[in-house]
Amino acid sequence: MKKMGPWKMILSVTMILSLLSACGSQGNGNGNANAPSTPKEDTTNSATDSAKAPDPLGKYPETVTVTEILGYNPPEDPRTPSGITPEQNAYLKDLKEMMNIEVKYKWTVPSAQFEQKFSLAMASGDLPDVIEVDQKNYEKLKKQDMLADLTDAYAQYASPALKAYMDSDGGFAMKTFSADGKQLGIPAFEDPFLSTQLLWVRQDWLNNLGLQAPKTIDELEKVAQAFTHNDPDQNGKNDTYGIAMQKNLFFWGFDVRGFFNGFGAYPSVGDKQSAWIKGGDGKLLPGLIQPEVKTALGKLQAWYKDGIIDKEFALKDENKAVEDLTAGKVGISYGEWWYPNWPLNSNVDKDPKADWIAIQLPGIDGPAKSLVPKIRSNKIFVVNKKMKNPEAAIKMLNFYIEVGNKKYKDKNKAADGYVYNWFNPRIANPVDIDTIYREVNKALDANQTEITIDDANYKTVADTFKATKDFLAGDTSNATKGVNWGQYYSRAAKDGGWGLTRQIKENQQFVYNEFYGLPTPTVVEKGGQLDKLMQESFTKIIMGGSLDDFDKFVDSWKALGGNEIIDEVNEWYSTEATK
Repeated sequence: MKKMGPWKMILSVTMILSLLSACGSQGNGNGNANAPSTPKEDTTNSATDSAKAPDPLGKYPETVTVTEILGYNPPEDPRTPSGITPEQNAYLKDLKEMMNIEVKYKWTVPSAQFEQKFSLAMASGDLPDVIEVDQKNYEKLKKQDMLADLTDAYAQYASPALKAYMDSDGGFAMKTFSADGKQLGIPAFEDPFLSTQLLWVRQDWLNNLGLQAPKTIDELEKVAQAFTHNDPDQNGKNDTYGIAMQKNLFFWGFDVRGFFNGFGAYPSVGDKQSAWIKGGDGKLLPGLIQPEVKTALGKLQAWYKDGIIDKEFALKDENKAVEDLTAGKVGISYGEWWYPNWPLNSNVDKDPKADWIAIQLPGIDGPAKSLVPKIRSNKIFVVNKKMKNPEAAIKMLNFYIEVGNKKYKDKNKAADGYVYNWFNPRIANPVDIDTIYREVNKALDANQTEITIDDANYKTVADTFKATKDFLAGDTSNATKGVNWGQYYSRAAKDGGWGLTRQIKENQQFVYNEFYGLPTPTVVEKGGQLDKLMQESFTKIIMGGSLDDFDKFVDSWKALGGNEIIDEVNEWYSTEATK
């Protein structure tokens, strides 16, 4: 899963969630300007209905329509029927049947077009009832007083499972998205270590060339050169290159965050979010402008010249990078734990010899430390203040968690049109991946034939257990080799994506991004301009510009708002951060 992005990833990454607005209590006589209008949910026929708490999974007697918008990636599971559209997602059919909630999309677009489309919608005020936003847009909508107060709605309608998820970090994430005692959004937060950068390498190519997995930058360079020039796939053609890269240098996937980490440089935590590290004086420094970044850019420039990275990377988005990985044109990629789940699984199905491994980031003198956020939540579900039934958004969250239970195991399958990464609002167990890892390995070690847990984690654990058993047995009757391997090697293998990530966490081979507050005023106002400056400056350097242009970039960054951002971030750090 991607997610996050495919969070996308995987990620989707992938796992994330929703929000909602204040709703009046049912039949208790308390006035509330944001109270939900009729129809109210159907409960029971007893005379004491009005005294009972609302049913988190209760069905409305009359259909409640919820408007949404969606930026989407292709379904992550290749077993999904071809040609399916978001409107045909079987989750929506079940939602209507179970709760009498009907989702209507104002519009849907591929993820790459979402930001521009959403900006136009915000400018015109044409917003849906339930909205997925990032932190910057959350802050904008909050300042424009367009968000419903979700406090009462959450308190009354959130299911025990949803509340348990949101309390799993002690309420840290929920508090981050509240203001003046009002809950304005529900964050889709996850284990911060899901952001840990790894290096994915084709072991079969290493074997073909008699090479070892790299532990240092110099060793990585030698491997990447061999993957570029020495016909690693042994097809007699000069049709491969070393390291995957796309035009967005710091993104949700197929970018080069991990490469910079190898130099002790921490410019970004991904998704165009700058990273902040602690300086010797105890204050926070923007990782983007530190001298280690310049050193890393110099190496990328040399690799570009040598063809180790694609000469056309500046014209490629993440989808083009994925195409190259799937087609077997490139043998190395930086990225998180979920890559086997997508897209490396497709490469394994296309080329049965493909054998991908995960290794810790190569560094200057040995394995390097990955940057990890203190909180991983750049998706927040909010409710339009104008929504008539804001509690419906909470109930939709409850629904998504509910259908993960064992009793639905034979129903919500990709082959039958269930596309989880198209359903919003949704929240997964914030410690879902570690739960899967522990439960699957516990079952394997005990030689169990099935998963015995029976809670909302059942589906994700059972799916991975089944795929793992099938992969290890070479059984492709239920899914392809790539699909089975992808679930196993991303989630359950002790040397795989999450297995290696756990080792990095346990061995403390990471550096924290120290800033986890909401975007500062200057970031909201000038962040887009500064992102564009960085992207253009760094790309020109990589493609052959003067390395000294980095120093000019730093000066410009500071002058165009960076100095103000430094002051604002450190004001937050001194007054609000948990030390």
